[in-house]
Amino acid sequence: MQRTYLIIGSILGMIGVGIGAFGAHLLEPIIGAQLMQTFKTGVEYHFVHTLAIILVAILAGVIGESSLLRWAGRLFTVGVIIFSGSLYVLSITGIKVLGAITPIGGLCFIAGWFMLALVGAKYGKRA
Repeated sequence: MQRTYLIIGSILGMIGVGIGAFGAHLLEPIIGAQLMQTFKTGVEYHFVHTLAIILVAILAGVIGESSLLRWAGRLFTVGVIIFSGSLYVLSITGIKVLGAITPIGGLCFIAGWFMLALVGAKYGKRA
């Protein structure tokens, strides 16, 4: 599990750098300021949740296998794909209906953070 989420996080990080560079250097003059802001929001959430996936990998190394951690990693991964992915495609194509699925990715992020909180409650040391 630790290896899996370290690999997923690393690959998503690599993709995020590429997508961010593409947006900053090639896309901005084409799509305009408003859609560029949407694109940047996708990149921002992409990176934050890439780090969350790597945190899942690190925690798996500390506490071992955990279904809560596994679900957190899954939800963060799906969230990046749906939330950020829909914003990327919306920005590039201008197809506004894609904005309707973006909140599903946001719900995945929220659920992933909730799973991580449950990990803390279950495995965290008490003072």
